[in-house]
Amino acid sequence: MTENTRVVTKWTRTVPEWQPRVKPVDLQEATEAQLDALQVTPSNTKVSDYVLVLAHDVETLKVRSPLFNGIMYDPGGLSRSERELGAIGASMINHCIYCAAVHASRHAQIEKSEEVTDRIFAAGANADLSPRDRAIFAFALKLSKAPSEAGPTDMAALKDAGLDDAEILDLILSTALFGWANRLMHVLGDPVRRGDPS
Repeated sequence: MTENTRVVTKWTRTVPEWQPRVKPVDLQEATEAQLDALQVTPSNTKVSDYVLVLAHDVETLKVRSPLFNGIMYDPGGLSRSERELGAIGASMINHCIYCAAVHASRHAQIEKSEEVTDRIFAAGANADLSPRDRAIFAFALKLSKAPSEAGPTDMAALKDAGLDDAEILDLILSTALFGWANRLMHVLGDPVRRGDPS
């Protein structure tokens, strides 16, 4: 960590920089297998350091990226912004500042409003949300905190809030995905800001 770099410790929608602890793969030195897993050419410079760190394990990255994209972006089922709510809930329970910032920013962009994420970051589980958002966020928190405690009553609450079976499955997948993603982010790097700490 340099003198002008500080770790971000508070919830924010302003996405911090992610500083890896493991040296990312250098695209100029990447193997053919790594480039294939990254689906880039050596001239591509827009691949995140996080993905370049994951490129050290080619076989896992080849499975991880399509899985992530399928869970978070495939059409049908839960809306994009509601999947982001699941990601935010998991990231808050796991205290992954970087992931919470990324997905709060995406939620605000999709909804064209910062109101929901402002309320969530200010009040957490007690945030004043619409009945549907409240059910989604509460379920994401509970599933992330203690998976064995999320059961039939919670499923019924989601159905009472208007979610159908496909939407509930999408919520479980997006929330569970971030149980894994948050752990990778925590161990492999830090959310940081550079420059004046004020």
